[in-house]
Amino acid sequence: MHDLLEKIFLPAFANPVLETRHDSAVLDVAGTRVAFTTDAYVVRPLFFPGGDIGSLAVNGTVNDLAMAGARPLWLSAGFILEEGLPTDTLERVVASMRQAAHVSGVQLVTGDTKVVDQGKGDGIFICTAGVGRVEHALSIAPQSVRPDDAILLSGDVGRHGMAILSVREGLAFESPIASDCAPLSPAVLALLDGGIEVHCLRDLTRGGLATALIEIAQASGLHLRIDEARVPVEDAVQGACELLGFDPLYVANEGRFIAFVAGAEADRALGILRTSPHAAGACRIGEVADEPSGLVTLRSRIGASRLLDMLSGEQLPRIC
Repeated sequence: MHDLLEKIFLPAFANPVLETRHDSAVLDVAGTRVAFTTDAYVVRPLFFPGGDIGSLAVNGTVNDLAMAGARPLWLSAGFILEEGLPTDTLERVVASMRQAAHVSGVQLVTGDTKVVDQGKGDGIFICTAGVGRVEHALSIAPQSVRPDDAILLSGDVGRHGMAILSVREGLAFESPIASDCAPLSPAVLALLDGGIEVHCLRDLTRGGLATALIEIAQASGLHLRIDEARVPVEDAVQGACELLGFDPLYVANEGRFIAFVAGAEADRALGILRTSPHAAGACRIGEVADEPSGLVTLRSRIGASRLLDMLSGEQLPRIC
């Protein structure tokens, strides 16, 4: 996916807004700063521990808006339905979307529906777009990251990807693993309302924590230093990853994000984050330095240092 973006999409549609390489575009509309994002959801299976394709579509779009520091307001949804899909399955997905939208305080205000031949759509695909209002003067983007920034993580990592895999492959672990799918906007807005100097935000979806860090290091031209011992991973997730040969740092999440804030405000920012139910486990996992530029260094649990790099392929396809 990274190669597709770099070699095909970004060159074809190059413009200053797209070049920020952020989760949402921040646009000036008649003097009002507006965040705009779009996404598509093709998760398999449609229902999984902790969520389903409906709640995932709403929360994923809300979270992309939140990563620009915006207050999510409106969504659109396009449904691509496979011929023969049971009506009760569709009703269940729509009800889940309605509930997720209510919790996030957004409205689904427009949409579209298409039906494709049986065998061509895998049940349901959902395409969404979202609009939010930016109510502050900060420029929250990878280019705003500064040396001496603190890197904060909102909670444990790896649960969503492992929850999907456990259902898909029929695996039963001693401790059930549930997706962390959740809206992130309350935690982000609490940071902003608290006056925290937020420089960058990124949700940890496809590619997980490691990929998000690498993308930000490359976009900012700075060096990110991470301490592995500070990154929380549930015992069940760690055990599943060891059994199946996955690295939890690269496993997708749907309710976790990293925040780059001024180092002097890190402790106060953590105190604010921990008041949010979906960021109660927030912690500081590292800091930003000047050199070597564009790299992410991980200090392992035994004290050794290694570089984090992009995976050559996608660990778990069809997880969002």
